[in-house]
Amino acid sequence: MTDCSCQTTATACATSSNRTLRRVLWIVMALNAALFAAEFSVGLWAHSSALMADSLDALGDAGIYLLTLVVMTGSVRARAGASLLKGALQGGFGLFVIVEVIRRALSGETPDAGLMTVMSLVALSVNVTAFALLTRFKNEDLNLRSVWLCSRNDLANNLGVLAAAGLVAWTGTRWPDLIVGLLVATLFLQTSFTVLRAAWREWTTGVPTALGACDEHAH
Repeated sequence: MTDCSCQTTATACATSSNRTLRRVLWIVMALNAALFAAEFSVGLWAHSSALMADSLDALGDAGIYLLTLVVMTGSVRARAGASLLKGALQGGFGLFVIVEVIRRALSGETPDAGLMTVMSLVALSVNVTAFALLTRFKNEDLNLRSVWLCSRNDLANNLGVLAAAGLVAWTGTRWPDLIVGLLVATLFLQTSFTVLRAAWREWTTGVPTALGACDEHAH
């Protein structure tokens, strides 16, 4: 799992005049929204914190693209306001997952490894589709490559949940699921801090933050 400023790179993509790219962004957003609904529901049914955390990652991605497309022609402060909302949502997701991990740790519920595996494979197929749709744009410029890297990183998240499912089946315990859920929660909080700091600077100064590539290190 890796850390990338998807909210800034998505803004760069959305303001592109390339209609094909804009259409791809809408498709990827819809895929992530549908994935959230399915994965969160199955996560509740299977008692899996990792699945629920991964579903919130999909919801966050969908929200990032939707907000970006809505405010892409707005002022710097309008875009900064949207970024503040994105950062707050990420932080809220992180806190929710931490509470859920603690609750499941105390309740003694062991996740259904079979359901985790099936849903993880569905999520993987959705993210492979998104990855394939974005691949054609990855070398157009640095920002588009960053979005492609963000999609690639979602695949790494899916593999983490699959690994957790395998370890739950092997060990017969809930701890692998809880550990992956906690790692994703940490990711949410780290991303929230980064986004809120940059967005607050834009909000107070009215100067857009320089865009950069996604960092290819632990997210």
